[in-house]
Amino acid sequence: MRVFFATGEASGDMLAAALGTRIRELVPGATFEGIGGERMAAAGIALTARSAGWGTIGPIEAAPAIPAMAAAVVRHLVRLRRNPADLIVLVDFGAFNVRFAGFLHAIGYRGPMLYLLPPGAWFDNPRLARAVARHARPLTAFAHQRDFYRSLDLEIAYFGHPLVSLVAPRPARTAPPPDGGTVALLPGSRRGEIARHLPRLVAAAQFVRERRPRAAFVVSAADSAAEAFLRERLGGTPLADATILRGAAPALDAADAAWIASGTAVLEAALREVPCVALYVVGPLQALISQRIRRMRYVTLPNLLLEREAVPERLQTAATPRALADALLPMLDDPAPAIEALRAVRTTLGNPDALDRCARFALEVARA
Repeated sequence: MRVFFATGEASGDMLAAALGTRIRELVPGATFEGIGGERMAAAGIALTARSAGWGTIGPIEAAPAIPAMAAAVVRHLVRLRRNPADLIVLVDFGAFNVRFAGFLHAIGYRGPMLYLLPPGAWFDNPRLARAVARHARPLTAFAHQRDFYRSLDLEIAYFGHPLVSLVAPRPARTAPPPDGGTVALLPGSRRGEIARHLPRLVAAAQFVRERRPRAAFVVSAADSAAEAFLRERLGGTPLADATILRGAAPALDAADAAWIASGTAVLEAALREVPCVALYVVGPLQALISQRIRRMRYVTLPNLLLEREAVPERLQTAATPRALADALLPMLDDPAPAIEALRAVRTTLGNPDALDRCARFALEVARA
């Protein structure tokens, strides 16, 4: 069996790697290739294109990456038409994957195609849902999206979120000493996210050190490119000596509390039961566009799942260094309330064997 994966962001890279690993356990002779990043490569998936730098927010930031993505589409349309895979698995990254699936069908590709984490899980966009269902078998990680697709009489599978199978609560830890503690900074995986979030987080760290002079800081880098960019941006700042760790997991495991750019990493922190504050800032023009489309009360995944603010959100102009520090400091003083709020997240994400069930469903799609 030969499986082709396509994704363009760090979270999708992680899930594709995990799904591929589980499929290989079920079908030892399976081979894998596709578009992705370092985690897929580490899991033994042969990369036919590297998607580093493709993940952006909005059309403005996406513009520089469009030529590379367009070239990859053309190259892979030819590749897959000449040598169809036994299964194509599209993972998240809707700006690319929905179009890629449509182009494949337009050139006559009729091989089995699975879409893990279809886009727009909380936006309830009928046009987008129908486009996904027209080209692929949707497999969602969220009950909300399952219910929306079914309200449109669209077929969709749901077994829970694969992260439930991958991320366990970390061992309990006591509150840090009054003058210390370790804080993790997860400014995002995209270059633009890092550029916007890191200066605010460095300034927020200074406010924390005013209260806790022995506080230590660790910074998460999604991949080698993000690590190099972080080292460049941290040089000459008060956090020039901060430890940079590859991936969210080691940074979260080292931390008493964390600042995290809103995204899958916040969900991972919730499942690890790490107290955290979510932030997100986009550029002025993108903010105007976002105001027109945003309909939800919350943007952070744990809050969307629970329909309440289990994770404090500081967005746009509210994401000031002082506000970020003020939201995090009580978590260092007494982490118990924050941890208790996060424990409810796991129960909203389905069964603990979600990854295994997703892998077995993928094989069913391939063999149908």
